[in-house]
Amino acid sequence: MNEKRQYTAQEKASALGLGLSIGARAASRKLEMPYKTLERWVYESRKSKKATSERPGDTRPAGPATRSPETSAPSATTRKAVAKVYTPSQRAQALEYADKHGPTLTAKELGISRFSLRDWRRKAAQHAKGERTDNPLAGSDENPATIRDSRILAEWRAHPGLGPTQIRNQLRRGGFKVSTHTVRCVLDANGYVAPRSRRQEAHDNFYEAVRPNQLWHLDFLHRHIHKQPVYTLLIVDDFSRFIVGGAIWDGERAAAVIETFSDAIARHGCPKMAMSDGGSAFYAWRGVSQFTGLLDELEIDQLIATQPQTNGKLEVLNANLAKELFNQETFFDLGEAQRRLRAWIGFYNFRRTHTALGGLPVPADRYFGRADEVLAQVEAGGKPDGLGEPIPVGQRQLDLFRISSCNGQVEIHLMGRRIEFPIR
Repeated sequence: MNEKRQYTAQEKASALGLGLSIGARAASRKLEMPYKTLERWVYESRKSKKATSERPGDTRPAGPATRSPETSAPSATTRKAVAKVYTPSQRAQALEYADKHGPTLTAKELGISRFSLRDWRRKAAQHAKGERTDNPLAGSDENPATIRDSRILAEWRAHPGLGPTQIRNQLRRGGFKVSTHTVRCVLDANGYVAPRSRRQEAHDNFYEAVRPNQLWHLDFLHRHIHKQPVYTLLIVDDFSRFIVGGAIWDGERAAAVIETFSDAIARHGCPKMAMSDGGSAFYAWRGVSQFTGLLDELEIDQLIATQPQTNGKLEVLNANLAKELFNQETFFDLGEAQRRLRAWIGFYNFRRTHTALGGLPVPADRYFGRADEVLAQVEAGGKPDGLGEPIPVGQRQLDLFRISSCNGQVEIHLMGRRIEFPIR
């Protein structure tokens, strides 16, 4: 068996000098040594020289101001690299340098991508023609990385239960672009610990309603507040993920389900179908439960989920509620928990972006039919707040009883449901 050949320092230096002058392959043939070994020496030598030339005091051609430590390449102890950012003056100096020496040499000497240089020049030209409101070469020279990190941390501290992807979507909806990778790096550097999740076998049995109020999901979430068991009942619309009803109760009782469900109908109208598990508060395997009787009276179809995946949209919602509310706050009593739950539902419906809806819309956008308008506004660089948010539920005027005429026939609507009988 061939033994591994060892080279002295003098042999390595001589071979490296020849490889740098005539190339690794030609030098390996001349010296009759392995090509891969000499190629690795040449690569490491060139990499070491490049790193040395990029340090302060190097002899590179003069160009834009050097990047600050916050925007320079990460050190060896950095876990992940964060995207490079440049101030407006640095961009202007880079374009001026590119006009003299060309984009290829500028990209090589300054470490700035040619695509970035072309993008800055294109945006500056569009601004000069009045086609854009923002100019990449104008503005404050305050470190953009500091501004970016402060906005990421402010959003995370306001909603500590959100993860990197959710925070990225929240900022994107507000008109601030940042990648999920950058958000994760900033959060990791400030104490973020990713929750442990156990991946289960996936399934492709996906379904979704085609309009609001076609299908509602109901389920209880069990928690403890100062050793007292509490049961949070949520009702969510399948089409939009909009929470139409929610309350905290002291037990899984049919009366709690009926009261919460009736309040949701009074505010949003009757659904076509309602899905829940086979719990005693929803369904009776012998006879007819109180909730089933209410659904029969309102002519609402009842669907019973025999597996948790069937009612998966609400299972995910309960997990988000636990992660973003119950695991983040300590409640003084049950009344405070009720108030915080109402505030969280308002945030979830009107402010929290939803990944299943595309990442940028909130449930209210889809429930009230304004998702396309919001997406167009965000993609154009604006903020969706200018479109006008829907009126909060507590301030909305409810039309519980209405009499109208259609094709010469009088119709009576009670709680959003038309009563079908002729009036003479």
